Amino acid sequence: MVKNYYNQHRAMLNNEFKKKFDAESNVLKKDAIKGDFLFFMKKMDSIENTALIGALLKVRNIEDLQTIKTTGGIPGDLNDKAANVEKIADYPGGINTLRQEVADLLYVDGVLSDSKTVKADVLFIVEKDGSISNVHAQGDNFTFNRQAEIALYSISEKFSPAVVKGDAARFRFRIPLTLTMVD
Repeated sequence: MVKNYYNQHRAMLNNEFKKKFDAESNVLKKDAIKGDFLFFMKKMDSIENTALIGALLKVRNIEDLQTIKTTGGIPGDLNDKAANVEKIADYPGGINTLRQEVADLLYVDGVLSDSKTVKADVLFIVEKDGSISNVHAQGDNFTFNRQAEIALYSISEKFSPAVVKGDAARFRFRIPLTLTMVD
């Protein structure tokens, strides 16, 4: 919902800036309009990221409460059947497609680091319907962890679920991520 909201507003602003840009004949003023547009969109990205962090916190709280409510705090039905998995959960296009989509969705400006390279292992559950839940990134950089979690929750496709004894099953998934900061 957050993504749709900001995409809608981004499209409206894009149209308005384009009208203003196209109506202007002075080259210097056109350049100033373009600069204002780029500056405004960068600020909008930052505001959207703040909203996504809020949404992430809400989703994680709901998931944590649901886990406590239904299982007493222990996610069941995951490793118990690991030996019987006939088919593991898979993302459409494979793991490389998933990695590329996550990389494209990462809000790099939201990652604060003195180090050139940051890493995280992102653990999540692929549910029986192919959706994902309980996304938790573990790494040394808190801001990269949060951006990785937001990116995972934002992927466009559902997984094909794991299969155990002919039935769809929940499946614990791990994807390692590395971000190299460029000056």
